[in-house]
Amino acid sequence: MKKEKVNMKTRALAAAAFFGALSFGYAQNTDSAKALEQTEAAVQTAAQNPAITALKKQTEANPEDTEALVKLATAYQEAQDWTNALGTWQRISKLLPDWAPSYYSQAYVYQNMKDEANAQASYEKYIAAVKPEELEANKKNLAYAHFFVAYKLQESDKEAAKQHIAKSLEYDPTNAEALKVSEFVNK
Repeated sequence: MKKEKVNMKTRALAAAAFFGALSFGYAQNTDSAKALEQTEAAVQTAAQNPAITALKKQTEANPEDTEALVKLATAYQEAQDWTNALGTWQRISKLLPDWAPSYYSQAYVYQNMKDEANAQASYEKYIAAVKPEELEANKKNLAYAHFFVAYKLQESDKEAAKQHIAKSLEYDPTNAEALKVSEFVNK
C-alpha cells in the first residue's frame, strides 16, 4: 500500500512536470524550441551510440590519439551532436594546429549550429592552413571555403570578397552560386 502511494505521487509529480514543461514550451519561440529539441535528441542519440561510447573510452585512455579523436568527432557529426563534435574538433586543432581539415570541420559544425561568424573564421583558418602541396587534394573544400567567406564579405568588404570569389572559381569554375556572387561583387 505504501509503495502504491509513492508510485502515485511520483506519477503525479511526473505528470505535473511534463504538463508544466509542455505549456512552457508552447510559450517559447518554436524555432528555438525546435533547435533545443533537436540538440537534446542528438545528444541522447550520441549517448546511446555504441561507437561513440567506445571511442570516448579510447580517447579517455589516450587523450592524444588523434586518429580516435577524428573518428569520435565524425561520429558526433553523424549523430548531429554539434556541441560535442565542435569540442572534439577543437581538441584536435590544439593537438595538430597545422592540420587544415580540423578547421574545415569546425566551420562545417559552426554552420550547422547557425554560427556564421565562427564558421567564417574557421574557413579562413582552413584556407590559411592548407599547404601548397595539399592544394590539389583540397580543391573542392577550398572552393567552398572561399565561396563562403566571399558570400559573408560581399556587403561589408567587396575587395576581399572579390579575392575570395576569384579563388573559389579558380578551384571550381562551374559553381553556379559562386558565379552569382562573382557577378554581384564585380558590378
